Amino acid sequence: MNRDVQPGATRLDSYVDRYAARTRGMTASEIRALFSVASRPEVVSLAGGMPNISGLPLDVVGRAISDLIANNGPMAMQYGSGQGDPVLREQICDVMRLEGIEAHPDDVCVTVGSQQAVDLVTRIFCDPGDVVICEAPSYVGALGVFKAYECEVVHAEMDSDGLVPSALEAAIVATKTAGRRIKFLYTIPNFHNPAGVSMSLARRPQILEICRRHDILILEDNPYGLLGFDSEPMRALRADESEGVIYLGSFSKTFAPGFRVGWALAPHAVREKLVLAQESATLCPPAFSQMAVSAYLAEHDWKGQIKQFREMYRERRDAMIEALDDLMPAACQWNVPTGGFYVWLTLPPGIDAKAMLPRAVTARVAYVPGTAFYADGFGSSAMRLSFCYPTPERIREGVRRLAGVLEAEMELRETFGAQLPGSTHGIESRGYDAPNTDLT
Repeated sequence: MNRDVQPGATRLDSYVDRYAARTRGMTASEIRALFSVASRPEVVSLAGGMPNISGLPLDVVGRAISDLIANNGPMAMQYGSGQGDPVLREQICDVMRLEGIEAHPDDVCVTVGSQQAVDLVTRIFCDPGDVVICEAPSYVGALGVFKAYECEVVHAEMDSDGLVPSALEAAIVATKTAGRRIKFLYTIPNFHNPAGVSMSLARRPQILEICRRHDILILEDNPYGLLGFDSEPMRALRADESEGVIYLGSFSKTFAPGFRVGWALAPHAVREKLVLAQESATLCPPAFSQMAVSAYLAEHDWKGQIKQFREMYRERRDAMIEALDDLMPAACQWNVPTGGFYVWLTLPPGIDAKAMLPRAVTARVAYVPGTAFYADGFGSSAMRLSFCYPTPERIREGVRRLAGVLEAEMELRETFGAQLPGSTHGIESRGYDAPNTDLT
């Protein structure tokens, strides 16, 4: 390797031609790029989806971990099974039963968060150029995985009842007509990230029927399913389709993300490949984290803890909606989520959320532009607002700052129009945009 560095170049430049072709799809997400700014104490972050674990009984968790070390320390700090701890897998089946899923522990594969599960499923199913159908918008972390594996993402529209069956059918037919292979549908049916909506009970059998008829696998990602504000958990897609659905779950939202414990429930043959992929990636998921989560589930009223989380997030949701109602310009629209962490806000025509972001950060408030949640450049007139982490008082202050930035932006647009830097006249976001007033 030539170690001489040309003027204006860096030592990293000599590696560029050596990277695998798939690294061209590896780019920093817009959310991660915000973290260094949004973590400053003077900035109200309505951007990241960090769970608020302030209500977690740390004394109970501490005792459980202390007992784990005292009684099973050598096992907890050793290599484990590539499939995951057997006791935890049984407990995961108990958790899934709350959403109507009857499963066997043998078909559960524990992963390093559900993010790794998305990666493993994509690795074992997708070749470069294969198509993954995703809701529009969709989870930025999954889009990053699909891009890294050189998949093509085809979006299907959502509305206030979730994924639109006719849009899914149209996307499938158009993709097949073009001669491209569809490997699976990726969907977040409950309290969607980022759109904040849930797939209605009436639509779920329709989506299952469409995918069954076209022989398309469903990847059901459900980290928020137990965090509904007003009702019991909705029945999972996997509860009504055991062979055509891979179900992903996580303890990051209902316990604590620092343990990085998630799982995939898959048909038996698929589970075998998942375990092999897991072993090639990590040898095994961390035994200590699994056993700590297992001890928490065994020794603490975890269902009662989830109820407390639901009440806390409901209070924060109410604070955000009240602030939006009171402070936002009338031309904005947003949904009222019934669970989860997020509100999807649509801006007045001509306002570009990504172009406005630097001015918002200057005003000490952060959000995620809608373009982060599309694979095709759309979403410029929308943003995701997260209410899970800040206190109700900070949420209101953040919305106040954001409303001030938006009002100033609208005044500038009115004065300068298309001449204003960052103007995107004529570009509107596609997909779910909280289209009617009963959602506001």
